[in-house]
Amino acid sequence: MGIRELKMARTRRLISDKAFELFTCNGYHRTTIEQIAAAAEVGPRTLYRYFPTKETLVVEFVQTSLFDALEDLRARPPAPLPVVLTAVIGKVLDVMATDPARVLAVYEICGPNASVRAQLADVLWSWRDELVAEIATRLDDCPSRVLTARLTAAVVVDVIETVVRIWVDSGGTADMGALAEEAMSLVREGKLPVPGQA
Repeated sequence: MGIRELKMARTRRLISDKAFELFTCNGYHRTTIEQIAAAAEVGPRTLYRYFPTKETLVVEFVQTSLFDALEDLRARPPAPLPVVLTAVIGKVLDVMATDPARVLAVYEICGPNASVRAQLADVLWSWRDELVAEIATRLDDCPSRVLTARLTAAVVVDVIETVVRIWVDSGGTADMGALAEEAMSLVREGKLPVPGQA
């Protein structure tokens, strides 16, 4: 990463951090773009170049967690798919665990705000599509490659969403790693009642 990219990444992170400080102190609706820009010492136009809407400021941390894990997956050497997908889930949850207060705040803001929930859903949908494409490239001889990739990505997303949601509902006290292991164990051992089972 060059100096310009590093500077842009730092500015993006500063804007995001200042936004969350203001959201926490003043509330999401009472915080304006102008206040966020002033706190980050940038102009509103600069802020909009990094974050086109206030909603994108809320979901940025989750988006970064997801897409960093996807980049990590793409950089991994060939390995059995269950191994790399377990690593993806672990990476996402590890990054989220670095700032638990922000994850809790994201979900608190999402609750009463349909536009923020829609933005988060859009991020998850986009990430799932990219994950499907990456999984499909690793299913060389699979006759139902697209279907298998989509179902596999759905399981990965559902494990992450479910673990994070249970963790959030616990107020951040549950063990995210233990929840993930339990969820993956249920999937691995076929203990989930799924359609089509006899």
